[in-house]
Amino acid sequence: MKKLLYFSADWCGPCKQLGPIMEELKSEGYSVQKVNVDTNPDAADGFGVKQIPTVILTVDGVDSGRKLGFNPKSMYIELYNQTQRH
Repeated sequence: MKKLLYFSADWCGPCKQLGPIMEELKSEGYSVQKVNVDTNPDAADGFGVKQIPTVILTVDGVDSGRKLGFNPKSMYIELYNQTQRH
């Protein structure tokens, strides 16, 4: 199962910009889960998140690609739809 994990924090300016894009993707049927790094630091550590915002594509719970910082919506759609490389 594919999911976009959206790592952010309430105090992060670029995260606030990215929030509406993530909500749009969610409303369009993409699986998106927001992860607040302040309240869930273990998840951030577990995925090696060093900066926010970071969006990680997971496939069956495995990191399959990521985008750092604020990017256009199209880049997150491309990330979600990428073919898994083995």
